[in-house]
Amino acid sequence: MSRRQFGNMVALMMAAMIGGCALLQPPMSAATPRPPGSAIAAYTLSGRISVRQGEERHNSNIVWEHDAAHDEILLSTLLGQGIAELTRDAVGARLATADRREFSAPDWTALSSRVFGFALPLYRMPRWVVADAPADAKRDAAGRPQQFSEDGWTVGYLDYESAAASALPQLIEIRRDDIVIRLKIDEWQMVR
Repeated sequence: MSRRQFGNMVALMMAAMIGGCALLQPPMSAATPRPPGSAIAAYTLSGRISVRQGEERHNSNIVWEHDAAHDEILLSTLLGQGIAELTRDAVGARLATADRREFSAPDWTALSSRVFGFALPLYRMPRWVVADAPADAKRDAAGRPQQFSEDGWTVGYLDYESAAASALPQLIEIRRDDIVIRLKIDEWQMVR
């Protein structure tokens, strides 16, 4: 796999992890206080993801549906053309690309190892995106996480949707070695 294909696949996998599934209950209204990240079990988010490895950079739109039993991440070009779909459920984890290549494995870790040759933190990202951070995370004045390290990755929260203590992240940066992943979240939908 060429470096460019590798970068595209990483962007797709990361976007898929941040993609979304259709929720059966109506979303919480903006006036409803959000629960802490550790209490959020199901959500859909949409936005943009950027993956940089060395000099290579890949950007895509992302829609991520998450609940305890299922993840569905859809990645598309900035113009809306589908790039890849990542899914996870009780059967395992799968990646389907626009050029009809398909990969599967028992879980996210095995899938990323198979596709990229090393494990991406896909199993932790559903918690990281809702700012469910370890107790030793650096925090801002409102008590929200600003930065922490886990499994060799550094996670930074660069912006939140508001100044409220319950606000969800709007811009997240995840780094390890020469890999930098930036997720810009434009919209959140929560299940009550």
